[in-house]
Amino acid sequence: MTRLFLSLAAVLGGLSVASGAFASHALREKISERSLEIFEIGARYQMYHAFALLVVALLLTRTDSPSPTLLASGWLFIIGIAIFSGSLYALSLSGVKSLGAITPLGGAALIAGWGALAFAAWSLKF
Repeated sequence: MTRLFLSLAAVLGGLSVASGAFASHALREKISERSLEIFEIGARYQMYHAFALLVVALLLTRTDSPSPTLLASGWLFIIGIAIFSGSLYALSLSGVKSLGAITPLGGAALIAGWGALAFAAWSLKF
C-alpha cells in the first residue's frame, strides 16, 4: 500500500501542476473568470491532498502493521481528490452547474481523511 500511495501522491501532485499550467495558459481566454477560479481551486486542493497522501505513505513506512485508520485516510484523500477536484474541473469546463452538487461529497471525503489521519496519529509509534 505504501508504494501505491506514494506513487499516486506523485502522480496527483504532478497532474495538479499540469492542471494549473493548463488553466493559466490554455484556458484563460476560453472560459469565464469564475470558471477559471473554480478550476484553479480544484488544482490547489488536489495539490494539498497529494501532499497529505504523501505524508500517509511516509507514515506507512514507519510501521510494520499499518493501522486501518491510516489506510482509510489515504483512500479517503484519493477518493476526495477524484470527487472534489474532478467535479470542479468538470464544472468549470462544461458549465453544467449540477456537477457542483457532488463537490461537497468530495469535500466530506477530504475532511474524513484528515479526521482518520488525526485518529491514526494516536496509534503510531515513533
